[in-house]
Amino acid sequence: MDTSIKVKFDKIDRKILEILQANAKITNAQLSKDIGLSPAPTLERVKKLEQSGIIKSYHAKLDAEKIGLGVSTFVLVSLIGHNKGNIDAFMKEINGIPEVIECHHITGTGDFILKIIAKDITAYQKLMLEKVSEIREVDSMQSMVILSTFKDSKVLPIPE
Repeated sequence: MDTSIKVKFDKIDRKILEILQANAKITNAQLSKDIGLSPAPTLERVKKLEQSGIIKSYHAKLDAEKIGLGVSTFVLVSLIGHNKGNIDAFMKEINGIPEVIECHHITGTGDFILKIIAKDITAYQKLMLEKVSEIREVDSMQSMVILSTFKDSKVLPIPE
């Protein structure tokens, strides 16, 4: 699938996307009031945005500390080789580790950057020793513990 295909949308679609990013639980009735359309065309527009793949999913954002996840890290990973087989095998393993909440293929010093969340430093160490470092394709890793987070937005700016 070509992910470079861009769907055209107007000012009302942009407003819908801004509102839903701020509050995905908003009712269709309230959304229709906020954008100035009646409920039926509002629902039709939201469905079109969902079907086109612009709206990928809806999520509840949890407070990590309140559910017992106190350590977050970024881990820079270099693989033993840059071939498709190694990348695919690494991705298969990473997708099986729930504590890896983000994985990005990058340029620069490493090949991937992972965001990992764990209960505490002991759980993080165990995860790294028993799971991540055991992935055959991993050559080296560099961990960066997140001390504080000043911005953690999942809201995307909607281009004109």
